[in-house]
Amino acid sequence: MENALNFSEIKLDSLVDTKLIQRFQDRFCKANHIYLTGFGKDAGILTERYGSKEELQFIKELVRPDEWYSLVARAQDEFVENIVEQDFPERNIKMCALSTKFEGHIQMVWVAIGFLGEYIENNPEHTPVPDYILKTSSTRFYHSIEFLELLSKYVFITKANELIAQSALNKNKDAMSEISAQLYRSESLTKIVTMLESEAAFGQIIDDILREVCSTLKIPRGMLLRKDGDCNTVSMICEYCMNPKMAQISSMQAVPIEELPFFNEKNYVISADSMVPQVYKDLMEKFCAVAGVFQPIEVNGKVMMYLCFLDTSTEQVWETETIKFINDAKRIVQTILTKRIAKNSLASSYASLEAILENVGCGICVYDMHQHKLLYRNQQFKDIYSKSLSSGNLEKVLYLEDEQDVSFREVYMADEERWIDQYKTNIKWVDGSTVLLCTAYDITEKKRYQEKIEHQANNDFLTGLYNRMRCEQDLEKYIRIVQSSGEKGALLYIDLDDFKHINDGLGHQYGDVLLKTISHSLQKISGIGSNCYRVGGDEFMVIITGQNYKRIETICDDIRDIFNRPWFLKGEDYYCTTSMGIVVFPDDGDVVEDLIRKADIALFRAKRSGKNCVQYYSDADEDVSSHRLDVEKNMRKAAMDSCDEFEIYYQPIIDVTKENNPCCGAEALIRWNSPELGFIAPDDFIPLAEYLGLINPIGDFVLLQAAKRCKYWNDMGHPNYKVNVNLSVVQLLQSDIVKKVQDVLEETRINPKNLTLEVTESLAINDMGRMKSILGQIRELGVRVALDDFGTGYSSLNHIREIPLDIIKIDRCFIKNLTKDDFSDAFVQMVHELAKALDLKICVEGVETDEQYELLKKMNIEMIQGFYFGKPVKVEEFEKQYVE
Repeated sequence: MENALNFSEIKLDSLVDTKLIQRFQDRFCKANHIYLTGFGKDAGILTERYGSKEELQFIKELVRPDEWYSLVARAQDEFVENIVEQDFPERNIKMCALSTKFEGHIQMVWVAIGFLGEYIENNPEHTPVPDYILKTSSTRFYHSIEFLELLSKYVFITKANELIAQSALNKNKDAMSEISAQLYRSESLTKIVTMLESEAAFGQIIDDILREVCSTLKIPRGMLLRKDGDCNTVSMICEYCMNPKMAQISSMQAVPIEELPFFNEKNYVISADSMVPQVYKDLMEKFCAVAGVFQPIEVNGKVMMYLCFLDTSTEQVWETETIKFINDAKRIVQTILTKRIAKNSLASSYASLEAILENVGCGICVYDMHQHKLLYRNQQFKDIYSKSLSSGNLEKVLYLEDEQDVSFREVYMADEERWIDQYKTNIKWVDGSTVLLCTAYDITEKKRYQEKIEHQANNDFLTGLYNRMRCEQDLEKYIRIVQSSGEKGALLYIDLDDFKHINDGLGHQYGDVLLKTISHSLQKISGIGSNCYRVGGDEFMVIITGQNYKRIETICDDIRDIFNRPWFLKGEDYYCTTSMGIVVFPDDGDVVEDLIRKADIALFRAKRSGKNCVQYYSDADEDVSSHRLDVEKNMRKAAMDSCDEFEIYYQPIIDVTKENNPCCGAEALIRWNSPELGFIAPDDFIPLAEYLGLINPIGDFVLLQAAKRCKYWNDMGHPNYKVNVNLSVVQLLQSDIVKKVQDVLEETRINPKNLTLEVTESLAINDMGRMKSILGQIRELGVRVALDDFGTGYSSLNHIREIPLDIIKIDRCFIKNLTKDDFSDAFVQMVHELAKALDLKICVEGVETDEQYELLKKMNIEMIQGFYFGKPVKVEEFEKQYVE
């Protein structure tokens, strides 16, 4: 994943987020039973050491400070391995240092200490370790260090992603602002250049120039000062002020030159934060300003005038481009003045004009379109249009028949291989004829930079697909196209089913690999191409228009086909299906936000339909969406209010191997009776609870209450009654699920063998290793594990032997056809024989008829659950019938 990012402009020092690293350290230590301390790259302590006061004191007595810092110093050597280890004579202690590198540089060093439980138990002669110290194993310790190395690197990559995204956004804004300002200044400077040939009075021309400069640069005040005849006083001859009430032209007459310290033939640029002598502070106060630019103007070789610009903003810091613009304007004023002094001498004016135009920072040419003759061009114009000049195609480049007298265009010159801002207008030439004045700015580098910024703003950095912002822009464009053409288009909203399981189970780096692979596969489908967008973590959108709309069903089938095959990740095959919601435009709407919302509604209906399916939006979905929002709001409130609105129903489980078929326990089933919405079926709220992440508090509530109730039954004369509690995949993937089960056992004091946790087969398929580890730890607590809905998943018989189980529950879909379908009969018999071989018990769900019951009894099935014996009922009714 790192290779897909551009970290070249990121300052490494900004990656170290101490608070983030501290939180990461505390959670990691708690989960992995090791002690960590983070050190900065300069050997300073970066994080507080993990542990209680007693734990830290015990570690301090075992490990000297010089041993810590010696280990850190070894780890900071960039030429050694990432992990270095400190040997201890006591074999029950492991200590190592892990250097976390990013872009080849060490960012921090972790020092980890682990106390090995197996050595503590087998070698009592070694250093005694108190019970409150966290214990681990040698294998788990090294696995934890490897995992720490991976997660630490991902923390810095995540921080770099944030900085890159923010940097790209800031640069895009700056680039657009700079291009706009450059265009505005280009137009303004062209207007000022045209004043060179104005026949108006000198004072009127200067007033126009001051107005143009101040308006363009947003400067409140500009003025032209001139030495009086005695050269000892100064008077203002022209002034422009944005606020006419602040004009001081009448008061700026015959001012002693000593009061104007800048009047000494030098250029002065004073920003609001500049350090200046007191005399200039007094001057700024006199002018009611805090910043100023003072440019000298010569008359017959002597500085007789000053062009001044004043700003009242306390944040004014003069930029280079602003000073350059003012300097160009000053040169034009100087040229106009020189021309007037020379009494309109054409040669003198032309020489001065040429000197100015050679230094104005853009290409300038004057072209006679009637005589097809180039009258003037400066060196920059020659450099920009060198190939057009040499080939004789200049007139074709400059002149377009449909253009107006004044025009501006941004154009790519293929022959010159340049992007150019071109501004053209008609002016009067020295002989009175009308000619074309053209100014040109080479914006190639800015254009390329802008394209780079636009790519970063419009594209997803991981997959290379367009992002959500670009999707909304394109969708708006396609809506207008289909409206004008009378055709139709469609928006497909795609969401990966249970992608979080892969991310959490295998790690985000493998989740990223899967997202890249899926992105490439989607783009290869005929009819999609570049109209595929990544709009969220595991969400994609596809826009289909034109002739491809007629193939929408084929395109949907092609999308589903790529998800029907397994994805090869981390050396194994994993299945990840997809759900799709489709909205048609303009039939279902012609507003971008409405179409995306409706596509999301259709997608949610696909999720509720069992996932791995496609649903089109219909108007009836609006009511469903509104109902969904009501359910979501009330469920969040119910979950926050200690889950008091939720009830637990109990369905009896019958032991049919004993006489009179006694009840041997019950399955706990959640029900929701909302004061606002009434009774809501589990199928309506449980999928939404999983989607919103609320299944964890609700599931914790069910587990605790069911265990308490079973302990009550055990104490009230039924010591062997058991309770079954369903654990969702989301709950099982929580890192602290084993700890939660252990806490429930300790709080309720229930016999662990009387608690059975039911899990579905799907998790085992996606992450067999993690399933075995979690369920193995749960069984070590004494709790029994049942595999629910057996027979409905992938490769059931291949995996059943690997999962640590006590009970197999055969899904009701095989029972409803029992006695009617030979396959169902054979399947149940086969699973029963397999369970006997593996020393597992069988429980059959969904038994409703005498025929089903009699056949299962002949098969010697141990436990039966279904309406034949009893429906799920409230606890009071269950206890009245089966406990009291």
